[in-house]
Amino acid sequence: MRERRRGGGGAARRAVRTAVRIEAAAVIDRNIPNLDILNDEALEIIEANAETVLEEVGVVFADSPAALDRWRDAGAEIEGDRVRLPTGLARALVKTAPSTFVQEARNPARNVEIGGKKLVLAPVYGPPFVRDLEGGRRYGTIEDFRNFVRLGYMSKWVHHSGGTLCEPTDVAVNKRHFDMLLAHMTLSDKPFMGAVTEPSRAADSVEMADILFGGLDDRTVMTSLININSPLTFDATMMGSLEVYAKANQAVIVSPFIVGGAMSPVSVAGTLSQVLAEVLAGVAYSQLVRPGAPVIFGAFVTSTDMGSGAPTFGTPEAAQITYGAGQLARRLGLPFRSGGSFNGAKLPDAQAGYETANSLNTALLAGVNFMLHACGWLEGGLVASFEKFVLDADQLGVLHKLAAGIDMSEDGQAMDAIREVRGGSGANYFAAAHTFRHFETAFWRSDVLDYKTFETWSEEGARDAEVLASARVKKLLSDYEAPSIDPGIAEALNDYVARRKDAMPDAFT
Repeated sequence: MRERRRGGGGAARRAVRTAVRIEAAAVIDRNIPNLDILNDEALEIIEANAETVLEEVGVVFADSPAALDRWRDAGAEIEGDRVRLPTGLARALVKTAPSTFVQEARNPARNVEIGGKKLVLAPVYGPPFVRDLEGGRRYGTIEDFRNFVRLGYMSKWVHHSGGTLCEPTDVAVNKRHFDMLLAHMTLSDKPFMGAVTEPSRAADSVEMADILFGGLDDRTVMTSLININSPLTFDATMMGSLEVYAKANQAVIVSPFIVGGAMSPVSVAGTLSQVLAEVLAGVAYSQLVRPGAPVIFGAFVTSTDMGSGAPTFGTPEAAQITYGAGQLARRLGLPFRSGGSFNGAKLPDAQAGYETANSLNTALLAGVNFMLHACGWLEGGLVASFEKFVLDADQLGVLHKLAAGIDMSEDGQAMDAIREVRGGSGANYFAAAHTFRHFETAFWRSDVLDYKTFETWSEEGARDAEVLASARVKKLLSDYEAPSIDPGIAEALNDYVARRKDAMPDAFT
């Protein structure tokens, strides 16, 4: 009688399932076509209209004398703080921006390529409030922020640690960027974003990144968000931050902030013309600061409920603009940022699910290369929800599966399985050799949602998606282990933060 092997069979499989594994999926490589919603004639009309806007209306660079000087030297017409660009000037300047670039992470295995057919997924950005099942809606704290960084690090399908995952309102406004950056740098080894709320904070971000990476040497290690004050206005804070990052060869997302009907016309074509004009001006300016600086064509677009004035999400008009903006970005040869888990719901409920699904799938088919707000967004971006974060992060696995396309190899065609099973009464594929080879990976499986029978679900407490997600949050945070970091680098970062924070009084405005 043979000796029984210890740990074999079901026990071994259970051990594998319950062991803590920190998996990180590769950046999505899109093997499916983009959805091109506009024909060439429509695209040419929008491009011509954008050039007209830049030449006749112009764009405002408020309180930015250095920007005005650069534009004047480049051949633009300056009237006060309004800049009018001759037809073709912005487009000529944009040509020096790279079509793809790599953002490095402190763990080289987590580096991400942005552009081409790649899709990088990053979490929610900017909410002042957080929500969880037990604590409800409240102002965010630095510990909330750290927990979101931990969740992002533990989430297989999320490629990027993001930026301001929530506002840590218990830390002074002028100091919180230090703590946020330190969290990204030490609690995760994925790529991250820099501060943009003041040019000096962008400079702090560059200095901390220099410590973390042992010198930047023109490597791109941050991607940061530069919002345009639509319509057609660039403020000094954002332009100052753009200048800091462009000079250091760090990537920026030049992104109009559009609520259709308020910040742009109510029509899709009109909004696209304005979006393109704003992006052309912003990207061109980054190239005036440093030719070749990496930059992303951004498009954050929602529509408006014309009864209440509130922004709406997951709408067909927003989808049309996202599809069109993707085409315009590709014609310029620029990486494209848009999409996310957008919704206006107050809870992670059916409304949140429908609107999020619409937004995520639109972004995939629009050819987005960098998706900010991919998980955690709630209440129109006012709230970062822990439960929504893990629900969304789980669903991002669907995008990975869809983007992979259909396996048309000999094994994918499965003719051996069809010949083996043959059909007839009672025939099925459960015991087929092909099924045994692939049953673990054949179908995407949720780590959160419930697929049990009604009876089992009922016996376990009839838990809905929010309750299941709450349990998932607790498990991920309980299982979290910080990635290793060189002790000398960690000490240098902590010393830098302590010195810089001690050198200034607290300011909460």
